[in-house]
Parts: sequence; structure tokens; C-alpha cells
Amino acid sequence: MLVLLPPSESKAVGGDGGQLDLGGLSLDGLRAAREVVLDELVALCEADEEKAREVLGLSEGLRGEVAKNAALRTAPTRPAGEIYTGVLYDALGLATLGAAAHRRAERTLLVFSGLWGAVRITDRIPSYRCSMGVKLPALGALGPYWRGSMADRLPEAAGDGLVLDLRSAAYAAAWQPKGELAGRTATVRVLHSRMVDGVEKRSVVSHFNKATKGRIVRDLLTAGADPAEPAQLVDFLRELGYVVEAEAPARAGKAWRLDVVVTEIH
Repeated sequence: MLVLLPPSESKAVGGDGGQLDLGGLSLDGLRAAREVVLDELVALCEADEEKAREVLGLSEGLRGEVAKNAALRTAPTRPAGEIYTGVLYDALGLATLGAAAHRRAERTLLVFSGLWGAVRITDRIPSYRCSMGVKLPALGALGPYWRGSMADRLPEAAGDGLVLDLRSAAYAAAWQPKGELAGRTATVRVLHSRMVDGVEKRSVVSHFNKATKGRIVRDLLTAGADPAEPAQLVDFLRELGYVVEAEAPARAGKAWRLDVVVTEIH
């Protein structure tokens, strides 16, 4: 199983590791593309703080993120699983997983990134600010930029197992499984169900969508679940107590869509 996660805007700062070593990151086939984005981002942030803030979509209160990006090559690093914080990662709770579940997380989790393309949770990276929706001056939008490199590397990372895609739309733009692999892919939407005047109303949640996805991943890792295809994933999730409605693709080359229905959001 390969689980695709979005990163988080909020990130831990500092670290006890040495400087960034692009050659030490997973998915080494992305190294050349990473070098290009890193060079462009650092150059932008070194040259013009106001322009960088505009390109990165940063408020006045986040001005310090520009200087942080400018120092990426010399900043201390820590494992990506410690860098990413926020709602999904709080609910996933990597630091509190048991040893066996954490080893499964190291094998199965892949975090997408506007700067790195995608990283494993063990990859040592510095704290940074660069979402997939950013348009760098010399590269344009990062989602389309990453597609070519991802198209060659991600199918290999997926192997012949299930792909559980929990990314947001911005990060899904960087890579979409195709052909037979798409048929082994499941995307998840979280729906909040509530009764209004005796009628069920459902709505897509945002903040709590992330928390639910984090709990789903944690529960699968803790249970040692390793479904080979989406129908098995549905069975596992139901056994774990989730209410799941599955929609198989109408035609080949499309992913399954799973709706996880919750009555309480927290």
C-alpha cells in the first residue's frame, strides 16, 4: 500500500540534523527537478523580499518565511515526519505510533510538496514555505512542473499494491495514476451527516476532513492493514468502524471514490 498525503502549511522550525543533502532524499529520480525548484526559490527569496512574499502568497505576518527560504541550503534539517504539523498530522500522531506501525508508516507514506515533489517521512528536510499552487517566475505553476518527473517515478513507488490518495486538489495536480494503476487507487472524501427537520443533510467538511483522514491512516497503520485493492480497503475501514460508501469507477483508468460519512466532527 502507498498512501499519498498533502503536506501542511504549518511546519516545525529548527532541527538537529545537518544541512540539506538532496542526494539523501527518497525517490532519487526527482533530484534534478528538486535542484531546479530549490535554486529558483532560494534565488527569489534572496533577491527581493516583497516579490517573494507576493509570489508565495504570504501575509505581512509571515514575512519571516522569506528569509527562511533564502537559507534553505544551510538550515538544519529533521525528518519530514517531524517537519509537517497541522490538523492531519496531529491526528495521525506519528510520534506516538508503536514501533511496528511506525515502520509501516516509513514504508507506505509519501508526502507531496511544492518544493521537493514528494518525500518519505524519514527524509531529512529543512522547514520551508512553498505550496504546490505557487507559480515561480522561471518555472510557472509547480503542479504542472512536477508532472513529467512524477510520471516516471510514482508508478515505480506504487508497485503492484493499493494507492490510497488523500491529497488535496492542488497536490493531486502534480500526479494522477493512469491505466491499471488508477484501478488500484482510492480517493477519500469525508462527509458530515446531520439531521435537519427529520431530513439527512450531508456536507463536505474541510478542517475536520483533514483530521478524519489522519485518523484513518493511523488506524490502518496500527491495525497492520495492507489491502491490495480498493474493495479490500473498504472492508478494512468498515471493520475499523468507519461508515464507508464506495463508488467503483464507471470505466477503466479511473480511481475508486470512497465517501467516509461521519456524524460528529472533531
